[in-house]
Amino acid sequence: MNIFGLFKLSVSALKSNILRTLLTMLGIIIGISSVIIIISIGQGASQSITDQVAAFGTNWMEVSPVRVNARSMQGPPVSNLTLQDAEAIETGNLSNIDQVSGYNSKTLMVSTDLQEDFYNVLGVSRSMFDVMKFEIDKGEFFTNDDEEVLSKVAVIGPDVVKDLFGEGADPVGKSIKINSKVFRVIGVIKSKSNYNKSIFIPLKTGMKMVFGDTKIMAIFVTVKDTKLMETSMNDVGNLLLSRHKIDNPKDADFSIQNAKDALSILNTITGLLTAMLAGIAGISLVVGGIGIMNIMLVTVTERTKEVGLLKAIGAKKKDILKQFLIEAVMLTMVGGIIGMIIGALLSYWASKLINIPFVLTPSSIILAVGVSSLIGIIFGLYPANRAAKLNPIDALRYE
Repeated sequence: MNIFGLFKLSVSALKSNILRTLLTMLGIIIGISSVIIIISIGQGASQSITDQVAAFGTNWMEVSPVRVNARSMQGPPVSNLTLQDAEAIETGNLSNIDQVSGYNSKTLMVSTDLQEDFYNVLGVSRSMFDVMKFEIDKGEFFTNDDEEVLSKVAVIGPDVVKDLFGEGADPVGKSIKINSKVFRVIGVIKSKSNYNKSIFIPLKTGMKMVFGDTKIMAIFVTVKDTKLMETSMNDVGNLLLSRHKIDNPKDADFSIQNAKDALSILNTITGLLTAMLAGIAGISLVVGGIGIMNIMLVTVTERTKEVGLLKAIGAKKKDILKQFLIEAVMLTMVGGIIGMIIGALLSYWASKLINIPFVLTPSSIILAVGVSSLIGIIFGLYPANRAAKLNPIDALRYE
C-alpha cells in the first residue's frame, strides 16, 4: 500500500470520531501554546531590557552599595555611598570621566488640591537628565543652582500630569505636595519607558527635606571614551576604596557595573526564567503525548477486526505500522499547529497588555512543529507496533 493510500485511511479513521480526535489533541494544543507564550514573553522581556539599556547608551557605569554585613541576608544592602563620594568622582581629575550624578528614590504620597496618589520620587543631580538622555516636553529641567540653594522644584512624567492635573493639562507653574512639602512643577519630560509615573526633584533638596537619609542609593557616571571603560571603572573604584578607607578590594562596600555588564546579567536572568518556565510548560506536552498513546491503544483494540481484514487482503506488517504511526503524527502535528496559532495570538495580546515588544522567532515555530511531530512518533510507536503485530486470524475472530 502506498503512502498516499495510508494517509487517506488515517484521515478517514480520525474523522470517524471527531470529538475523540479533538479531545486527544487538546493536551498537545495546551502544551505547545504554553511553550510558545512563555518563550515569546521571555524574548519580548529581554528585548525590552535591551531597548531600555540602549536608550541610555553604553557609555555609563553605576556605582551601587553591597551588603557589608554578611550575616544579615534580608532586606536591601545598607548604603555607604554619600553625596561627597559623587562630588569626589566629579572633581577627582579622572581623565575619562564625563558626567557624574548621585541618585536616590522613594515611593511617596504626592498630592494636589484635587488628587493624591503614591509615586516614585527620584532625587537626582541635574546631570542625571543628560546621563539618562531625558528630553523635556514642557517647561525646563532644574539647574545646578536649584540644587545648591535647595529649591523646591520638580520635573514630572506625563502620566503624573494625567493623574494629578487631568488629560492635556499644562502643570508648569502649578504646585504639588510631596510628603506635605510644597514643590513647584517647572517641567514635564517626554515619554520615557518606566519613568512616565516618576517625579524628579533636586537631589540635595530631597536628601534634606524629603528622604530623611544622608546616604544615596547609587552614583551614575558617564565616560568620554567607551574603549577606556575598564580603566575608568578601576579609577573610580580605587578612589572610593581610598575614601572609604578599605585596603582589600574584596572588602569593598560598593560594586561597579557598566551598561554591558548590567545588560548581560539581566538577559541571563530573563533567559534562565524563560527556560525554567518553558520546561514546566513542556510537562504538559509529555502529558499530552501519554494521552495520545492511551487513545491510540484503545483505538487499536477497537479496530482489531479492521487490522485483521487489512492483513487478510495483503497489507503487510509495515503498512499497519505506518498507518497507525501516521495517525499519531497527524494528531500531534495538527494539535501543534493549532497550539502555535493560539500561542501566537495570546502572546501578542499579552505583550500589549504588559507593554513589551511582541517577539515570535522562527525557532519557536520550528520548535512547535518539531516537538509535536516527535511526540507523535515517540508515543505513537508503541500502539502502532502493537497493531502491526496482531495475528490476522485472531484479529478477524476478535469480538
